[in-house]
Amino acid sequence: MLRDSIPGLDKVFRTDIEAPKIVLVTGPPGSMKSSFCYSVLSSYLERSGENGLYVTLEETAESHMRNMRSLNISITENLEISDFTDLRELDEIVELDAPTDYMDFIIQMINYHKKKYGDQFTVFTLDSLGALYSLMEDVKGIRKKMFYFFKTLRDCNLTCFIVMERGPNTPSELLGDEGFLVDGIIELGLDRTRGKLVRYVRVEKMRACEHSMERHTLEVGEKGLTVLGPTLA
Repeated sequence: MLRDSIPGLDKVFRTDIEAPKIVLVTGPPGSMKSSFCYSVLSSYLERSGENGLYVTLEETAESHMRNMRSLNISITENLEISDFTDLRELDEIVELDAPTDYMDFIIQMINYHKKKYGDQFTVFTLDSLGALYSLMEDVKGIRKKMFYFFKTLRDCNLTCFIVMERGPNTPSELLGDEGFLVDGIIELGLDRTRGKLVRYVRVEKMRACEHSMERHTLEVGEKGLTVLGPTLA
C-alpha cells in the first residue's frame, strides 16, 4: 500500500490512496516535493513488483537520481525516470506521432507505458506542472488542456503525483482556484516557528480516503524519509 511506503506515513493516511487518483504535491523550494514523490513510489513499486513512470522537467534524470541517493532514498528499476532529453528523443525511439506540445508528448509517453506494461503500470509523477506550463507555446485554453490531461491519467487507472510550486499560504502558481480538478492535495512545507527549520507534510484533501489534516514532521535520516508525529506549534 502507498500509505506504508514511507515509515510513519500511516500516521497521516488512515486508509490507502486508491487509483485512479490525481494528487497535487505542493510546497515552497526546499520542502522535498520531488524526494517525497520518488520515495513513496519507489518503495511501493519495489514491494509490489508493478511499474511506474517519473517525468522530470526540472533536472536531468542523472541529477535527480544523484539527489535521491544522497538522501539515502531507495532506488528501484521499476520506476523509470524520463527527463527533458527523453521527451525530445522519444519520437525517434518508439516512432510516436509528432506532438503539438509537451503535454501531448507526455500523454503519448503514458499511453506507450500503458501499452507496454498493461495493468502493471500503476503510478506516475510529473515534476513539475509549472515547468510543463513554461514549455507550452500556446497557453490558451489551459483549463481545457488540463482537464483532458487529467482525464487521460484517470482513464489509465493511475495513481499520480503532480508536483507544483507553491509559497506558504498561497494558491499554486498555475492551478490557483482550479484545485477542484485534482482528487487530492498534499502540502509539504517548512516550519521556522520553533527556532529551527522543520519540514512537514499535511494533507489538505484526499477524496475517498480517511486522513489526518494535521502537520506531521518529515525528517531525512540514514534510511531516507520518515514521517514523525504531529508537528508541535
